[in-house]
Amino acid sequence: MSEQTMIANRYMVVSSIGSGGMADVYLAIDTILNREVAIKVLRGDAGKDPVALVRFQREASATSKLHHPNVVEVYDVGEYDGRSYIVMEYVRGKTLKQLIRQRGALPVDEAVSIMKQLTSAVAHAHENNIIHRDIKPQNVLVKDDGTVKITDFGIALAHDAVQLTQSDSVLGSAHYIAPETTRGEIATVQTDIYSLGIVFYELLTGDVPFNGENPVQIAMKHMREDIPSVRDFNKKIPQSVENIIILATAKNKKHRYASANDMLFDLEVCLAPEMANVAKVVFDDSDSPNDGTVVFDETAKAKIPAQNDAQTAAQEVKPAKKKLSKKAKIIAIAALVFLLACATTAGVYFSGAIDGFGPTEYVEMPNLEGYEKDQAEDVLKKYGLELGKVTTEVTEDDSIQEGEVFKQSKKAGDKVAKGSKINITISGGTYFVIENYVGKNIDDIRSKLEANNITVEVKEEFTEDDEAGTILSQSGLSEGTKIKPNEKKTITFTVSKGKYFMITNYVGKQLSEVKPILEAQGIVVSVEQKESSDFAEGQIIEQKGLSEGDLVEPGKNATITLVVSKGESDSALRSVIGWEIEAAKSELSGSGYTVKLEVIDRPDGDTSPIKTVIKQSPEAGSTIKDGATVTLYYYQD
Repeated sequence: MSEQTMIANRYMVVSSIGSGGMADVYLAIDTILNREVAIKVLRGDAGKDPVALVRFQREASATSKLHHPNVVEVYDVGEYDGRSYIVMEYVRGKTLKQLIRQRGALPVDEAVSIMKQLTSAVAHAHENNIIHRDIKPQNVLVKDDGTVKITDFGIALAHDAVQLTQSDSVLGSAHYIAPETTRGEIATVQTDIYSLGIVFYELLTGDVPFNGENPVQIAMKHMREDIPSVRDFNKKIPQSVENIIILATAKNKKHRYASANDMLFDLEVCLAPEMANVAKVVFDDSDSPNDGTVVFDETAKAKIPAQNDAQTAAQEVKPAKKKLSKKAKIIAIAALVFLLACATTAGVYFSGAIDGFGPTEYVEMPNLEGYEKDQAEDVLKKYGLELGKVTTEVTEDDSIQEGEVFKQSKKAGDKVAKGSKINITISGGTYFVIENYVGKNIDDIRSKLEANNITVEVKEEFTEDDEAGTILSQSGLSEGTKIKPNEKKTITFTVSKGKYFMITNYVGKQLSEVKPILEAQGIVVSVEQKESSDFAEGQIIEQKGLSEGDLVEPGKNATITLVVSKGESDSALRSVIGWEIEAAKSELSGSGYTVKLEVIDRPDGDTSPIKTVIKQSPEAGSTIKDGATVTLYYYQD
């Protein structure tokens, strides 16, 4: 299929991203929703194979039933150019197998996190009567944020589905295949659980437990050999974690986890502090004493002969070589009748043919979570169970509605004797948990607190750095305090009223620039003017009343005096011609002028005295500014 191909007038093919045994996968754009999708298209030759077609349809059917954050979502199915296709969520990232190859053994907490996601997804599939049958890292996609998603339900099997072929029961990958599947037994939820255990092993060690020259060798090892200990690979792996692998990969299904939810529960708690010193799980059917190791010891069941056993026993009663006496015949007949009676009684007992006589009848415990009390009671009645003690508890999970069941004394899926009383716990509402509100804006959290019956008291003060409304401290209720529904409490906040205004050095700045800023803070500005040859007109020469670094509370009517330059004043230059040169210099200097002296040559016939001013520049009467230069000319001899 070429690029730019449009499927169903909606999906534009961008590029090929992979191919499998019977289908090709393309990256495409959903032109209606403007999003990337993956399209799995059945190959042309595979479409002629009825088995391949059924498996492809089975994948679409299985995945479309599942809605879980860790299962790749199916958006659409259809047929294009005679070829079936599935439109799925496009996941950017890599496969879990690629991740393991790149990094090797993962840290325990990361491996547990991945397994919790996988097991939760598999449990969801099982609850929808779907067995994956090919769980392996190659079929798990890892997003950049660490989220994992199971894909490829191509050989998934519904509990009630018809097998495609006799060999359909042994489909799967040899490295992850359960022993009973190799023996040709039908796949069950425990088949997936075994595969999950192998994946967990690989995450913790970086490799699968068994390798071989061909799939048959590997499958035989799964049947005959014990799974190596992950703690032999890494002693730092907690025993509680290895126990999960032991229970998931038990070759005897009686020892293996009965449900994925059971395995998920152990994954949730395996790293808890109280699990730090658990003993290793072993399976021991012998009567040997327990040496402190956790032992799963099946109670020996007494074999009660069935009817056929009794008949066989009767058939095995052979006449003696010697002719029996009449008394012996009577005893033999009585023994035969007794054996037949035992067999008949056993048959009646185990068939439950007579009410009140026979073994206890068991039912599968229903899931009551999410039901209200009356609804839960109705469900229990349908299963032949009774409602026991009802407890109400406040929870921290806001997804649980008030009045809903969120705990039950027997786990869903467990076998429970009919007539048993089941205790339930109902939500009495959700705790409101106090947070650390320092640094947040009071307007952002006030309504949320008041909606939970918490009275909010506020004290305000000015600060150097915090914007108005910022919470500076809280008292009365500390972070982590749990408030029950309708419980009345009070919390007190100290809140910033705004920032103090800090006075700076305004000398040299223009009055027109500084005055509006100060007045906006409520500061009264007094202005004095002064002539100055050092500052241009309008520049501040001096500030009084408030100094640099002073903090002013806005609106407090503080006063500052700013001395402002009027600029230099102009004046008429007086005449000093005829003055003795030093006296003239002293006079002009005292008037603020800069005086420069220059000697000139006396012209012939000039009889003016020496060292007296002959000429001045500028001339007398000129208007000049303070500090201007005046040059005085005189004769030296």
